[in-house]
Amino acid sequence: MKRWSLKVKLTVLYTFFMTLVTCFALGILFSLSNQELLSSVQSELKHQVEESLEEVEEDHGRLKVDSDFYDLEDSVYLSLYSENGDFLYGRLPYGYDVLPRFQEGQIQTIRNNREEWYIYDISHQIENYGKVYFRGIISVTRAENSMAITLRFAAILLPLMVVLTGIIGYRFTRRTLLPVVRITDTVQKIRRDEDLSQRVGLEKGKDEIYRLSQTFDEMLEELEEAFKREQQFTSDVSHELRTPVTVILAQCESILQDPELDSRHREQLQVIEKKAGAMARMISQLLLLSRADQGRQQVQKERLNLSELTQMAAEEQEILAEEKDIRILTDIQPEIYARADESLYIRMLDNLISNGVSYGKKGGYVKVSLREEGNMVKGTVEDNGIGIPEKSLEKIWERFYRVDASRTGQEHSGLGLSMVKWIVQAHGGEITVESREGKGSRFTFRFPKA
Repeated sequence: MKRWSLKVKLTVLYTFFMTLVTCFALGILFSLSNQELLSSVQSELKHQVEESLEEVEEDHGRLKVDSDFYDLEDSVYLSLYSENGDFLYGRLPYGYDVLPRFQEGQIQTIRNNREEWYIYDISHQIENYGKVYFRGIISVTRAENSMAITLRFAAILLPLMVVLTGIIGYRFTRRTLLPVVRITDTVQKIRRDEDLSQRVGLEKGKDEIYRLSQTFDEMLEELEEAFKREQQFTSDVSHELRTPVTVILAQCESILQDPELDSRHREQLQVIEKKAGAMARMISQLLLLSRADQGRQQVQKERLNLSELTQMAAEEQEILAEEKDIRILTDIQPEIYARADESLYIRMLDNLISNGVSYGKKGGYVKVSLREEGNMVKGTVEDNGIGIPEKSLEKIWERFYRVDASRTGQEHSGLGLSMVKWIVQAHGGEITVESREGKGSRFTFRFPKA
């Protein structure tokens, strides 16, 4: 039941209790109805017997019985007996073969031939004739059979009622939970599109769900404002840091050109230049991501020969790779043309290839491939380096996330893959990663040519 949806759970609960209440109500109703039926049968029996007194009279020492006495009215059999118990006139039920003793004004219950009967006796003194007994007989079993038919009919209708209750309950529950579905869809859309401007936007209401929706929209508005302030702060800080870092790099380059600079100071300046260069790259990545978040980063697409650009990007990384004794291999299909932003495409490849080199093993390789797949361009950057732990695969696209600082070194800011993912998505594509720790990683990107 844990895997059932809330609609199904509420429907089952609603149907169960409605069925329980209905069965309980029907049980009480049939119990009372049965008692009322028996009481009604007894009353009718008494009424018929008492009325039959007027249908018998004395005529010159003999009894004169009206023809109505023999009629079977309301299933009551009427009969007339002498004071000694001899049958005189009337009708008896078929198969009735007992003659209980007379009990004045009392209803007797007897069983005969698997059937139950009510018997009611009244004595009456007829002038010039003597005392006689009027007896009424009615079948209790037949009266109860009519109730049993009604009970069976109700038992047939009960499953139909349960099904109808379930259908009505499900439709009612689904309609009631529509606002919850809308809230869920909005959350999923925000997660998928990473767009905090989405709102649930339910109409005004007074119940708890509408209040939840309004609270959720207010929270989203506050979060959106907070993220906008954070994005603006990141953009402002990046702009402010860009100038001093540029000055540091320029001064380092100028001083390093001095031939009179001794080796110790030269090494110190080279360390400063290297760190400033890493900071400049990080600032550049932050600026790009900040503009992308604010929708200000333009993508200038033009028809490019991606085969040549990919080969060029791979060759540019060969110097860095040789320092770590890593080979860069290429498997590039020639003359692949697509609409793309040249600077962003090269930036994406530089990050992927440099990551492969940085995390590679001595004597290993980084393989760059590019292929056409119908209307799509498919590229892969594969290495046989240290790999990525499985638990970290989903987090590597997050900003500033580093699997292990001791493995990555201080020159990686944790922004490169976030930027790579945005560039691929800006070209209408997607990027995936496969990796085994200690075996290497493979990044695969796809985007449409047009």
